[in-house]
Amino acid sequence: MDVSVACFLALLGLVGVLRLFELGISSRNRRGLLDRGIAPVRDPGFAWMVALHAGVLAAAGLEVALLGRPFLPALGAAMLASLLLANGLRWWAIRALAHHWNVGVMASTSLGVVSSGPYRLVRHPNYAAVFVEMIALPLVHTAWVTALVAASVHAVILKRRIAVEEKTLLADPAYRAAMGERPRFVPRWSDLSRRRAAR
Repeated sequence: MDVSVACFLALLGLVGVLRLFELGISSRNRRGLLDRGIAPVRDPGFAWMVALHAGVLAAAGLEVALLGRPFLPALGAAMLASLLLANGLRWWAIRALAHHWNVGVMASTSLGVVSSGPYRLVRHPNYAAVFVEMIALPLVHTAWVTALVAASVHAVILKRRIAVEEKTLLADPAYRAAMGERPRFVPRWSDLSRRRAAR
């Protein structure tokens, strides 16, 4: 097996282990929220989201191994850097949400509205980071079919997920007041400039 393919498969395995670690954190936080009387919100698309995450790891590996996708150093380096930055943003979001964070939708705003960390600028930094990951991870080794399909399917799933989540969150007046005017994924240039000037 080519060295670059072996390294790519190892990267996919590492991402898979990281996802399992995140699920452990999510499960712990979910139990804590349930113990505090926070009810989960039904999300019909959740199973599809789980399947997509697992499917991207499998499909990217198979595409590279079976279809002989080449490793292009410039593309690979750029996509790996994007993947690392997206992971950094995701973990920043997870840290900011603390006990609120889990992979399901739960109406936890009664325990406080999180508007710190990346949430100072956007409402859904975690989803923005995941979208970048879905594209960047396969393209580390030019698995472009996986990247294209994953981005397309994820856009549909994410649209439905955000509709469920925002219906829950924006029903809380405190959340609506703190976060309602913030963009979903990409910070406004004026907000970034204002924060720089305030330093």
